[in-house]
Amino acid sequence: MKRIMVIGAGQMGSGIAQTAALAGFQTVLHDISFEFANKGLNTIKKSLSKFLEKGKITAEDMEATLGRLQLSDNLENAKNCDIVIEAASEKMEIKSQIFRTLDEVAPAHAILASNTSSLPITELAACTKRPTQVIGMHFMNPVPLMKLVEIIRGLATSDEVYQVIEDLAKQMGKVPVAVNDVPGFVSNRISQVMINEAIWCLYEGVGNPEGIDTIMKLGFNHPMGPLALADLIGLDTVLSILEIMHEGYGDPRYRPCPLLRKYVKAGWLGRKSGRGFYNYEG
Repeated sequence: MKRIMVIGAGQMGSGIAQTAALAGFQTVLHDISFEFANKGLNTIKKSLSKFLEKGKITAEDMEATLGRLQLSDNLENAKNCDIVIEAASEKMEIKSQIFRTLDEVAPAHAILASNTSSLPITELAACTKRPTQVIGMHFMNPVPLMKLVEIIRGLATSDEVYQVIEDLAKQMGKVPVAVNDVPGFVSNRISQVMINEAIWCLYEGVGNPEGIDTIMKLGFNHPMGPLALADLIGLDTVLSILEIMHEGYGDPRYRPCPLLRKYVKAGWLGRKSGRGFYNYEG
């Protein structure tokens, strides 16, 4: 694995691209326009600058990392890549179309991975003619700081491809953990129920956002409260994950709180919109 394409230059995609480039891989950061891709690059520059200030990397490391990054607005650029990591919106129709296109343009040996946090890898693999080479690689947010990567095998994923991705995660400084291909996998199956329950507590007037988050931080030693975490993830993404799990399991514990739906409809999506359970404007 020498050349990696990351699809989606948002919060997750830019973090994955930064981590790959910092680990020494030639990395292509792709989005639907150069404007979006360049925003992702600026995010990477800011992140690397913080690493530099804290002494985690040298100026030479930063320069070399940025030198390994290339921007793209055309999926045809996947033709020279050994692995593609898709980090687009958490919608099956969008991801499916991306995988169909990649199947046509990526070289025959290329592995197609998805950073999906809840969608079935087996279904994505079925969109291609190379299901043995499709796998899930679910990074945690923020990618440059979080060590965990869930690796999800589809029904047809080969042992060889799994091993390549496990080794790649380790090369990127991550700790890979194998999980089964079920809605939400392990991380979101647990965390999103906690977040949803915290939203229900707010909705029912049990506590205010600061109080709910403080209880989870001080009472359970969580570094961040569930409502602040939801704002970091993006409330639209939280809603999408819960809907996928609710549909996949048919279990009422995954039913999204009405307050979450109201916030998403209002455009209160968390940090990225400036307003969520907390106000980030100004």
